[in-house]
Amino acid sequence: MRAIVVGAGTMGRGIAQLLALHGHDVQLADADEALTERAIASAAESLGRAAARGRITAEEASAAHARLSPDDGSAADVAIEAVPERLELKQAIIAALDERLPRGSIVATNTSSLSISAIAGDLPGRGRIVGMHFFNPPLAMPLIEIVRGGATDPGVVERARELAVSLGKEPIVVQDVPGFATSRLGILLGLEAARMLEEGVASAADIDRAMELGYGHPMGPLRLGDLVGLDVRLAIAEHLEQELGPRFAPPQILRDLVSAGHLGKKTGRGFHDYPDGARTTLPA
Repeated sequence: MRAIVVGAGTMGRGIAQLLALHGHDVQLADADEALTERAIASAAESLGRAAARGRITAEEASAAHARLSPDDGSAADVAIEAVPERLELKQAIIAALDERLPRGSIVATNTSSLSISAIAGDLPGRGRIVGMHFFNPPLAMPLIEIVRGGATDPGVVERARELAVSLGKEPIVVQDVPGFATSRLGILLGLEAARMLEEGVASAADIDRAMELGYGHPMGPLRLGDLVGLDVRLAIAEHLEQELGPRFAPPQILRDLVSAGHLGKKTGRGFHDYPDGARTTLPA
């Protein structure tokens, strides 16, 4: 299968690596061509880490990296958009992909909260537009949330589900409601944890430890926010506040961290400090 991934940031390059690892030829596209080149170059390191941890073999890592290339404008069987959570940006990219690709291709958006129906609009190919919400890091996280837009053809939903299974993931299928299932639940927990930190209830480390040890979460809500990116978390919260009401209002501490450029692991500081995180140069 041939695939196009649009967006060479954290999620886009991870999705591209996942597809390549499972035997698909993947073209990676971004408005910043230098970013695309760096993302492909960095894939060798990321896949190498997966091999070092025993998740894949060294041969599989090398073969996957060889399947990655910059976008050359050709057709593909599936396209996945993975750009920042801005509705107008996603609409423009999905429209361009809908015009470019044959009608039999799937066009998917990796949005974590925006309406699939709003992204698809009245495009001629809106029936083949579907949500495929991957989780960070895509190579390791087992879930893909398949989101059925108002106009999405049932056969496209099934093809997206089959693709997720072929990538070794567990898909769930949800309706096109604000925040879907995962973001709606995860954001509430993350926002309340941030409020607790803001109120001095406990340290960031102890709030995270409470959920890890008390509830069996593999990662506490504040550290998870740092991993996802606090700018991404803030954008989702603001969208859900607008759609669902004040229970999703972002606390001031989150706004302050984003305003100061402390976006989490990718910048070296968020709710926690990451001495090695500052080495990350690719945006989410």
